[in-house]
Amino acid sequence: MLSFPRWSFLVGGCLALFPVFTAQAVDSPQFLGAQRNGISAEKGVLPAWPADGPEVLWRSPVGEGMSAVAVAGDKVVTLRQIGGNQEVVALDAQTGDIRWRTPVGNAYENSQGDGPRATPTIAGERIFVFTGDGVLGAFQLSDGAKIWQKNVVMENRGQTADYGMACSPLVAGDLVIVQAGAPNATLVACDAATGEQKWKAGDGPAGYSSPVLLNVGGRQQIVALAGSQALGVSLEGKLLWEYDFETAYECNTASPIAIDGMVFLSAGENHGSVLLELRPRDDVFQPTEKWESLRGGSVLRSEWQTPVLIDGYLYGFDNVGSAGPVTHLTCLEAATGKRMWQETRFGKGNLIAVDGKLLMTTFTGELVLAKIDPQEYKELGRTRLTGPTRQAPVVANGRIYLRDNREVVCLSAK
Repeated sequence: MLSFPRWSFLVGGCLALFPVFTAQAVDSPQFLGAQRNGISAEKGVLPAWPADGPEVLWRSPVGEGMSAVAVAGDKVVTLRQIGGNQEVVALDAQTGDIRWRTPVGNAYENSQGDGPRATPTIAGERIFVFTGDGVLGAFQLSDGAKIWQKNVVMENRGQTADYGMACSPLVAGDLVIVQAGAPNATLVACDAATGEQKWKAGDGPAGYSSPVLLNVGGRQQIVALAGSQALGVSLEGKLLWEYDFETAYECNTASPIAIDGMVFLSAGENHGSVLLELRPRDDVFQPTEKWESLRGGSVLRSEWQTPVLIDGYLYGFDNVGSAGPVTHLTCLEAATGKRMWQETRFGKGNLIAVDGKLLMTTFTGELVLAKIDPQEYKELGRTRLTGPTRQAPVVANGRIYLRDNREVVCLSAK
């Protein structure tokens, strides 16, 4: 029988338009793309599905790791585990050759899979990484030289999440933010230039989700889904609201999404989804449910995938049971939670939206293309290209990047 690890890591939401990301619209410099919401601005992507599938441009055997890739200019950056170390490695975008590699920490081992989980974040000329055991670090994009690094979990007297720290760093202004899951330090923010810790907020265990910067409740705030709750925090570190969202094994993995100024949360392990209104109360907020769909009858239980929001509709993977083998691909009306369609037993996978299409990977190694349509599922093509993967595809500069536990695969997007 196949076993499906419960940990994972993904993100969604509507990131504020910081110049470091919007200036490179065709790059994909962080987890789930430039706007950290799983929606790519790339155009002309696979206008027709090739008879033999997309052209493979190169394969790079980077080795063990569960990190996706970040792409900026001529560099493709990921994390891996090799030779007893967790490393950040940069590949040449044209050839897949290794440009440089830098150790970040000792090897991380876990019964649910070894190596780093989080995806690097590229901000200007720096790369920010987070290892499976909680080392947060900054490195030069040009040559991989270390700028600073520190174990934020240990420094805050926290405990590594059961399945490894999986939060992809969020860069907001001059801060880099991750989940530390420590007492009075669910979230920590460090100075991006020096690594000095600037603030901490929340009190609870880490989840496997990555924080996002959203405009919700009428103001910009950092929103995170931790192990047992969601929370909103100002850029100055003030706790604005909390909402209990306890999932078995603390497996809150999908990132929050902004929907018309509200916050959407979803989790697997048979938990479900909720859309929260944030009602102002003095200088903080009171979260209340706009709609919820929980437990066995839920319309969406996002196991490790952050859904994408397109024109008022959510597209995502609904996992049945407690990390069970059955997963449906689903479209919901975001404002109400009404199910529009369901492709039953589609299988475990991940997705992004690009150029009017859903581009999906599956746990069996397939790449699948479907038209975005809230009325019905319209598949355009599929082919097997990798080993098992939980990572969403990455589209940047006319290319598609896939990552499994052995290699990075680069495809033509044309």
